[in-house]
Amino acid sequence: MTRFLTILMAILAFALPVHAQSQGPLRIEITEGVIEPLPFAAPAFVPVNEDAAEVGRNIASVVAADLVNTGMFRKINESAFVSGITSFTSPVEFSDWKAINAQALITGQVSTSRDGRLVVQFRVFDVFAGQELGNGLQFAGTTEGWRRMAHKVADAVYSRITGESGYFDSRVVFVSETGDKGNRKKALAIMDYDGANVQMLTDDSALVLAPRFSPDGSRVLYTSYETGFPRIYLVDVGSARRRVLEEQPGSISFAPRFGPDGNTVVFSLATGGNTDLYRMDLSSTGSVRLTSSPGIDTAPSFSPDGSQIVFESDRSGSQQLYIMSATGGQAQRISFGQGRYGTPVWSPRGDLIAFTKQHKGRFHIGVMRTDGSEERLLTASFLDEGPTWSPNGRVIMFTRETQGASGQAALYSVDITGRNLQRLSTPFGASDPSWGPLQ
Repeated sequence: MTRFLTILMAILAFALPVHAQSQGPLRIEITEGVIEPLPFAAPAFVPVNEDAAEVGRNIASVVAADLVNTGMFRKINESAFVSGITSFTSPVEFSDWKAINAQALITGQVSTSRDGRLVVQFRVFDVFAGQELGNGLQFAGTTEGWRRMAHKVADAVYSRITGESGYFDSRVVFVSETGDKGNRKKALAIMDYDGANVQMLTDDSALVLAPRFSPDGSRVLYTSYETGFPRIYLVDVGSARRRVLEEQPGSISFAPRFGPDGNTVVFSLATGGNTDLYRMDLSSTGSVRLTSSPGIDTAPSFSPDGSQIVFESDRSGSQQLYIMSATGGQAQRISFGQGRYGTPVWSPRGDLIAFTKQHKGRFHIGVMRTDGSEERLLTASFLDEGPTWSPNGRVIMFTRETQGASGQAALYSVDITGRNLQRLSTPFGASDPSWGPLQ
């Protein structure tokens, strides 16, 4: 497929706020670290049949919202349109879209059938070049799944304009919280990345913590106190069937996370007054001890290739970040700034590690290179913690809790440059997010 658009985005380079200029008509400008959002038009998708009119409007709306939420795009209001799109196959009047300074144009059409089938077609145009970006695509599914198809369209548009993979057709598992701060009820829930389609995975009869998606998004690891002590459970997202993962007399297990192969799990196990990291093969349920230090080793996270593990430990006297081989052995400390570090998570790109930092009474979400260099704090508040990466490594989601007896936890997202801080809308309080893969 011929590529008509190349964008040289300095935003893709960590902490390099320089001017970025495309080699073609479309561009995302970054000047002194500020992104100039790219203006685009997304008219309602043309309905092939009368019943498809509403879903056509809804799909165009979600596509536009996905792009705008990145902070890199600006939607042009329909009231400014000189003309509309009434036919998906008719030639585009580029002069009408140039007149309102639309640099990109997204058009589409939808059709529905009585048996609930939905077909979506779309095209993306470089307005000033007067040509289509790539070839048109078609998605088919059910009318109930229209939001997911909208996210798929947005992913394709985002990819064609930025050169990166998208992250819109993905889900997040998190802890849903209700009740007063002193008597809070917690349950596992799952939702689309933008907060839509919330579904419960467990009830709130027992305290649950730290859910973690499997690499394919089909299973979730989490910690539950339903027996009175923390235990690791594995739940199937589709069926909600679950089982205890690790149970040793006189011990407690917590902080599990999948390896990139989906069959390996690393977790913390406390026994005999010591907390160390263990590795388990799900096919055999046998576990191997990875660390043996006098401190508390916890919050492990695999590198994307599965060869290394980053974790937090207080073996030096305060919470710091360490990296070691996935098979254990000597660990190397990578955090040397002021304050305490915790909850490290390796980026899916493999180049950065996100973390929580506590310093001078404030909590921060930050990122650093895997050798500990170029530390950069992205947020600051009374309590920010628990970062999780989007599938493309562009965005970090985390928990922010407000201060006081009536304080509540909510989910926020921020770009890895520290821009575009946003709160996600959820029905109740929310914490401990884990971002799943593209579906």
